[in-house]
Amino acid sequence: MTPWSVLLFLCVAGSHAMVYDTIVVGLGSAGTTAASTLAQAGKKVLALEAMDRVGGRVNTVPFGDGLVELGAEWIHGTANSRVYETAIANNIDVVNQTLNFQILMSDGSPADTKLLSELMDFATEVIDDPPPVPEPLGQYITRRVKERINEKYPQIANDTDFIESFLFFMDLVIDNLEASNSWNDLSTFSDYEELKGHQYASWHRYGYKTFFELMLNTYNNGPGYPNLDIALNKEVSRITWPRQPAEDAVVSCSDGSVYRARSVIVTVSLGVLKERRNTLFAQPLPSEKLTAIDKMSMGVIGKIILSFPTSWWNFTDIVSLFWTKSDRNGLGDDMWMASIPGITEPKGCRNCMTLWTAGDATRMVETLPEDVVKTKSMEILRRFMGRNTNIPEPTAMLRSSWYKNPFTRGSYTYDNLLTPQYPNAREDLGKPLLDSAGNPRVLFAGEATNPQHYSTVHGASETGYREAMRLLNISSKI
Repeated sequence: MTPWSVLLFLCVAGSHAMVYDTIVVGLGSAGTTAASTLAQAGKKVLALEAMDRVGGRVNTVPFGDGLVELGAEWIHGTANSRVYETAIANNIDVVNQTLNFQILMSDGSPADTKLLSELMDFATEVIDDPPPVPEPLGQYITRRVKERINEKYPQIANDTDFIESFLFFMDLVIDNLEASNSWNDLSTFSDYEELKGHQYASWHRYGYKTFFELMLNTYNNGPGYPNLDIALNKEVSRITWPRQPAEDAVVSCSDGSVYRARSVIVTVSLGVLKERRNTLFAQPLPSEKLTAIDKMSMGVIGKIILSFPTSWWNFTDIVSLFWTKSDRNGLGDDMWMASIPGITEPKGCRNCMTLWTAGDATRMVETLPEDVVKTKSMEILRRFMGRNTNIPEPTAMLRSSWYKNPFTRGSYTYDNLLTPQYPNAREDLGKPLLDSAGNPRVLFAGEATNPQHYSTVHGASETGYREAMRLLNISSKI
């Protein structure tokens, strides 16, 4: 036997040496929850993560004088939240942010805060009062806002420039909530349910990474779980779905390694499924799952985070940037600059601020040279906040790249115009693939598979727990 054949034999033998109970693909919120739940139940689990870190679309990064979040920022809801309850159970004191709006104008003039705040509140409240026949959300809000102006503010009913600017601004606000490219890509029909309690709870100096450390038992140098193996930089390239009950599922990676298990939980994003659905699975997926992948939408949110020598600003919640029509028209090829509706102060960093983008503006920012993004960001700050303040140059800049990232291809899902025609798409996406005896062998989790709590970290965690319990309930009956 030649040295090369010995090496090949050892690699192949090592790849097949152990059969796991479950392989979890992806270590975001869903995958980490599934893996830790199964491990705590005594199952032998292998978690494969394509990136070089745990967290998925949560990414806590040391920056400035503390930590910042390049991905998910807050715990949205504190009642019946797996994320919030994990923090509290481990004596982590989260900080509630009120997110009161301070509105600034692009031409430097004082904002009519009372008028704008009332119209903003009205525009967001009508979302909870949808029309009987679904329609594009932007179209619906536009109609209701114009009715409101005619009824309560007739003095501005003919100010077409103001109304157009306000609607442009609200479009951006909605897009930054929903990750949509336009509020007219969204449907008024939605099954989304907001958890009760505070909607913007921050991990502040702990960082959102703490949630994952707590789940994996690695917080404060914890030992982890002895029956949970974690492999980073492991891009899964092929999943073979076993049809016969006696067969194992086979997971192949792009580095040539091969692993076997009784079941596989796939937690990759909808964006990745859209791109790889025909290559990731050895056998064709059921038509209803392919339809769900095709008809659902994955959006993107972006962040530009700047650090400064000191915190020169005087806001603590959110600054809303209201562009006048004439100022927008003067931007030319830099129209993306007008697609930044707000600035927040990260609770984990005292000398940092975050500029938010959504949709096409986010995709644009991800492709621009770093010095251009930094220069244009400072132009925005000085335009809106520099009239009476000498704004220093930033000491550093970070920006997200969730769309470019081949292992995310976006931030989270939203209800598009096809949702009323495919109301069960999320359930269909989450259905497991069965063997001939009806046993679930390839299971699906992730925020996109949560019918009510999609687009959230807690919603993703719920689905990971759901699929882990599906397997545990079956194994308890064997």
